[in-house]
Amino acid sequence: MSEIESLLKEYERFVRLPWDHKLAGPQKVWLAVYDPGQERRLRPRLREFETTTLSAGHGWLLLDLTDSFAQWMASHEYRDEYFHQPEDMDLALADFSEALAQRVENLLASPEANENTVVAIAGLGSLFGLTRVSSLIARVAPHIQGRLLGFFPGKNEGPRYYLFGVGDGWNYLAVPISAGSGRVS
Repeated sequence: MSEIESLLKEYERFVRLPWDHKLAGPQKVWLAVYDPGQERRLRPRLREFETTTLSAGHGWLLLDLTDSFAQWMASHEYRDEYFHQPEDMDLALADFSEALAQRVENLLASPEANENTVVAIAGLGSLFGLTRVSSLIARVAPHIQGRLLGFFPGKNEGPRYYLFGVGDGWNYLAVPISAGSGRVS
């Protein structure tokens, strides 16, 4: 069985469990953790995660953040200046993080994102070097009604997550789902 097939099987175990709707937002975060080399194998199988979610009786919304920085930068009034002086980007990256969090919060606030819905986020790897996934999750967690599923290319060791093998931060309340984990929380 491939890593992605195993991950899908583990996800199915999680999504079929009864949901406690009284959990705090950070406790409603699931991170599907997989080897970054599997990204291209995961992408075409996102529909299977959707089908699994729907067959478990839950709603599904998918937000792909892969092109978010490019779209944001393309609409930025100072984009040409940043291309000429990229060292000045630090200030702009804080604005990008804010815009990104607002985009996720808007989806979480939509009528479709109710307490029975999995809001899935793909493309977290595209945020590497631009913003921290842990900061994004911390920002949007209070707005989660159902479950937030992040597809996380990296690894975790207990409460610490490593995007592409680099420490991204603490999110000790997020539940890791990994291929062959055998752990259901």
